[in-house]
Amino acid sequence: MGLLSFLRGNAPFLLVGALLSFASSFGQTFFISIFAGEIMESFSLSDGEWGLIYTVGTTISAITMVWAGALTDRYRVRALANVVGPGLALACLGMALLSGPVALVFVIFALRLFGQGLFSHLSIVAMARWFVGRRGLALSISSMGFALGQAILPVVFAAGMVWIGWRWLWVVAALVVLGALPILARLLRAERTPQAAADATPSAGMDNRHWTRSEVLRHPLFWFSVPLLLGPPAWGTALFFQQVHFAAVKGWALVDYLALMPVFTAVSIAATFASGALIDRFGTARLMVFYMLPFAIGFFILWQAEGLVMAALGLAVFGIGTGAQATLPGSYWAEFFGTRHIGSIKAMAGAIMVFGSAIGPGITGWLIDTGLTFEDQLPWISLYFCLAALSIALGVAAAQRRLPGAA
Repeated sequence: MGLLSFLRGNAPFLLVGALLSFASSFGQTFFISIFAGEIMESFSLSDGEWGLIYTVGTTISAITMVWAGALTDRYRVRALANVVGPGLALACLGMALLSGPVALVFVIFALRLFGQGLFSHLSIVAMARWFVGRRGLALSISSMGFALGQAILPVVFAAGMVWIGWRWLWVVAALVVLGALPILARLLRAERTPQAAADATPSAGMDNRHWTRSEVLRHPLFWFSVPLLLGPPAWGTALFFQQVHFAAVKGWALVDYLALMPVFTAVSIAATFASGALIDRFGTARLMVFYMLPFAIGFFILWQAEGLVMAALGLAVFGIGTGAQATLPGSYWAEFFGTRHIGSIKAMAGAIMVFGSAIGPGITGWLIDTGLTFEDQLPWISLYFCLAALSIALGVAAAQRRLPGAA
C-alpha cells in the first residue's frame, strides 16, 4: 500500500492518535513550565520547593498509571477519552483556582495523570495495536500532535500572559480539551474493541507468543530497559523545567534561548518520521542500541556551549533522540512482547517514564538549591545516557534471537 492510500484508508484512526497526543500537551512539562515563574511567585516557592511539589505530584500519577493504563486492554479509546478528557479539563480548572502549595500537589498529579500519562498512553497503545506492517509510520504521524502542541502552545500561551492573567489561560486550556472530545467521538464512531483489534491483527513477540505483564516483569529484558525508560523523561523534562535557570547561568537572554526551540522541534519532527521508517524496515532491535546516544551527545554539547549557536546544535542533537522517543518505545514493546496485552505492558513502562519525569525536576532542583547549577549537572546526565545505552545493548543482544523469524 502506497503512502497516500495508507493515509486515506486510515485517516480517522491516525487523526485520533494525533489529537490524543496533542491533548496530552496540557499535562506535559513544556506547557506547565510556562507558568513556573508565576506559580513560584504566587506561593513564594524556591526552585527546590517547586521541583519537590512537581516530583511528588508526578510520582503519585506514575503509581496510578500502573492500574489506569491497563484499562486500554479492556475498553475502547472512545470510552476512555470520555473519562480522561473531562479529568484533564478539571485539572486545568484546578490550576486556575489554586489556593496554596498543598492544593498544587493534587493539581500537578491530575495534570500529569490525565495529560502526560493517559492521553499519551491512549495514543501510543492505539497505534501499536491498530497497525502492524506500518506501525512505525502510524506512530510517527500520531506523534505530530505532540510536536504541534510543543511548537505552538508555549508561544501562544506565553504571549497570552501579556493580555490576561495566567490563571485565566488555564481556563482556556480546559475549554480546548473539552472541545476535542466531540471530534474524537466522531472519528471513533466505527472503532473496534481493543481485544477484537488485537485478535484481528495479531503481532506476536518473542517465542512467537503474546506475553502478559507479569511475564514481562520477570524477563531480564524489561530490567535492562529500565534505564532507557527513565532517562529521556527524567533529564529531558529537567532540561525544559530548568530552562529559565539554565539560560541565566549561561548568561543568555531567555527570549534568545527560547527562540532556538523551533530548531529542536524541526529536527525532532524529522527524526520522528525517519525513525518510524527505519522501524518499518529494520524493526526496533537494531535501533534501540543507538537510541540513547543522541541524548548523551546533545547534553554534552549543551554543557560545552558558550554561545547560542552551540546551544542550537545541542538542542538539535537532543531533538534526534526526542523524535525517536515518539516511535521507538511504543513499537519496541509490541515487537518483543506482542500486542494482545500491550495496554497493560505499556502502562507499566509508561508509569516508569512518568516517574522519570517526576524525579528529573526534583533532583535537579534540589541540586541547584545546594549550589550545583544545572550546567554543572549536564556531564553527569550525559554519562547516564551512555550507561543506559550499554544496558539496552546487552538486553537486546540476548533477546533478539527469540523474535519470530530471527532464526
